[in-house]
Amino acid sequence: MNPPALRVITSHEKAPREGTRPTRCRPGPRTRRLGHFRDSHSSPATRNRAFTRIELAVVIVVIALLACIVLPALAKAKGRAQRTGCVSNLKQMGLSFRIFANDNGEQYPFAVSTTNGGAKELVAPGATFLQFRAMSNELSTPKVLTCPADHRKRATNWSSVTESNISYFIGLDAEPTAPMALLAGDRNLTTNGVPVGAGLLVLTTNMTLGYTKDLHRHAGHLVLGDGSVQQTTSAILQKQVQGQGDRLLIP
Repeated sequence: MNPPALRVITSHEKAPREGTRPTRCRPGPRTRRLGHFRDSHSSPATRNRAFTRIELAVVIVVIALLACIVLPALAKAKGRAQRTGCVSNLKQMGLSFRIFANDNGEQYPFAVSTTNGGAKELVAPGATFLQFRAMSNELSTPKVLTCPADHRKRATNWSSVTESNISYFIGLDAEPTAPMALLAGDRNLTTNGVPVGAGLLVLTTNMTLGYTKDLHRHAGHLVLGDGSVQQTTSAILQKQVQGQGDRLLIP
């Protein structure tokens, strides 16, 4: 049996001591840090946890409660804004009627002949817009003829105004000397609980007048004979017209 070959150790190498194990390369700081990062990243204690069914149900209930609180408040705010815009429209309209009357012998357009700039000969169903067009010099824009709560579109200029752009009726028997007469107002009227359509409505003493839920939810606004504006309900409207025989031109 041949003896094992001997390894010659050079001068720059050191022979291992007897009984010692060969040294292994220890990981440096960067290796330890990376290893620690991997361990902590995969640790179950820090891993993201998904919603349980109970937690998801709680979130849905909270969102539903918030919606029940916020949505009615937003609807009320929108309704108030629309009523404010409607009142502004009618105030401009009432002022325009008064200016027209001052320039035309204390008469409104429906009492002044067309030859004199009025619309007396144009009093007919479907011609409400012609009464307002007679006041185009007094009204700044036809946009005020459409209520913000109405689904009807606003006209951008007087040449394009039609009956479909009008939200307000005209009281054909109103006079500047009768301050409580109905001069104009929201078109969403009812008679004896039945919605009023477009056309000429003659009020009688045995007629119950009110508002539909459209536009302002069983409420509305009136322009009186003196040009003032009032916010009304169905009950107030009935008292307002009691004993009057007014004719209303409904668009």
